[in-house]
Amino acid sequence: MNIVIYGTGGVGGYFGARMAQAGNTVTFIARGKHLEAIQQKGLQLKSLKGDYLVFPANATSNILEVSDIDLILVSVKTWQLEAATKEIKKVLNEKTMVISLLNGVNNTEVLSAVIDKKHVLGGLCKVVSKIEDYGIINHFSFEPTIVFGELNNVKTERALLLEKVFLNAGITTKLAENIQTEIWSKFLLVSFVS
Repeated sequence: MNIVIYGTGGVGGYFGARMAQAGNTVTFIARGKHLEAIQQKGLQLKSLKGDYLVFPANATSNILEVSDIDLILVSVKTWQLEAATKEIKKVLNEKTMVISLLNGVNNTEVLSAVIDKKHVLGGLCKVVSKIEDYGIINHFSFEPTIVFGELNNVKTERALLLEKVFLNAGITTKLAENIQTEIWSKFLLVSFVS
């Protein structure tokens, strides 16, 4: 699968590295010195579940350099989502799926306000990881998990395929019965904890 990680921080860096490790073509969108380090030395994942070096790593600051994309996982900061979506819109093809892994309950609405809703699936993740240094992601707590689903909660062919892609990458995965309930449950938990 041809995957773009839009935002290569602790979240995107972890899941992108695991999907690259599983043999998918992964392009990392990053900026500044973090991008330079990934381009020169690869993306180093340190993890309780095993280390991995993505080298050479496909990395750029410009998603327009990537074509024929199957999946875009969005893991920027919440305040960057709208601008990211405008860039993502420029590279979509008929089959491209877009999933936000951000906290919050209105990410699918922000995506769907800019791009055709048919591209958007609901999603969330659970992982405790961070950028330890330029080009280095450190996963140090929690079982990395992706929960996702179609906005209408139908288990479509593409959702079932994506479930296999995540599972083949060793990612704990849940194809949700009701993705809206899952998103709200995480939001309430995060709000309560903080």
